[in-house]
Amino acid sequence: MKIIRNSLESELNLRTEKDFPTKGIEFIDINPLIIQKEVFNEIINRFVEYLKDSKIDYIVAPESRGFLFGSVIARELNIGFIPVRKKGKLPPTTVVKSFEYEKEYGKDYLELPKLVNEEYKNKTFFIIDDIYATGNTIRSIKNAISELKGKVIGVGAVLNIIELNNDENVFSLIEVNEE
Repeated sequence: MKIIRNSLESELNLRTEKDFPTKGIEFIDINPLIIQKEVFNEIINRFVEYLKDSKIDYIVAPESRGFLFGSVIARELNIGFIPVRKKGKLPPTTVVKSFEYEKEYGKDYLELPKLVNEEYKNKTFFIIDDIYATGNTIRSIKNAISELKGKVIGVGAVLNIIELNNDENVFSLIEVNEE
């Protein structure tokens, strides 16, 4: 992994693990960015600064590391938070949409929970995840929200592996290439 851009002032402490979770994949462990309070706080503050003037009803984040950033950012912005869960983690009566998507190392399934006392229609959403690789996770969430007539006004990730997606519309704090 080669760091192309780091917009954080804090020192980066990323760990990588070759052949995890499957052979041929290099896992990027961002846990050190969460464990160190200064770095975690800087990440949250940067996202809040970026989003503070946006008209967003909800932050949306996929399980599980996206939850760590998304819920805190939503709290700081005083807006709702929608945790997108892995299939089977929610009772079927609370799921508004289930969908399959392709990850770098296989298929996965996610479920979008029902909102409380309202619908996705005409609401605005910003999707946040820890790492943006191929973009399939965020793209599948965005498509599900669009099918429910909601509007995704942007997407962001702490770390963007730019050679896997070449997506210039992602707000990210760190950009890397695989090497």
